[in-house]
Amino acid sequence: MKVVLQRVSEASVTVEHEVVGQIKSGLLLLVGINHEDTMEDVNYMVDKVINLRIFEDENEKMNLSLLDVNGEILSVSQFTLYGDCRKGRRPNFMSAAKPAKAEELYDLFNEQLKEKGISVQTGRFGAMMDVALVNEGPVTLILESNV
Repeated sequence: MKVVLQRVSEASVTVEHEVVGQIKSGLLLLVGINHEDTMEDVNYMVDKVINLRIFEDENEKMNLSLLDVNGEILSVSQFTLYGDCRKGRRPNFMSAAKPAKAEELYDLFNEQLKEKGISVQTGRFGAMMDVALVNEGPVTLILESNV
């Protein structure tokens, strides 16, 4: 499982000119599911995302987690994170999970985040989406489960 995590002051996702998800302060997550990912990968990533200390404390040190700042999450499925561009000119997506498995694990990931008390908005799985954000910092990290 791979997540591109961006600390944002606001973010939204639009499908066919309709805003389907929108947050203020928190994290924008671009979420990719690998064909080998399991429930263990989901559990690992949920724990990592909510406890990662990337928000500034009173001393301007990145010392606070999403839980500490009561931040929100905008989660967007992103199979292209598993695009392999090493050969040729067209990405190979063989490492990405098939849609049924990817959607199941993506939904599970978002549900687990909600169970931890996080306000979670999402895009629409499989849709063409426009994502807008104000990256705060900027802080952008790439997380991989490799459980």
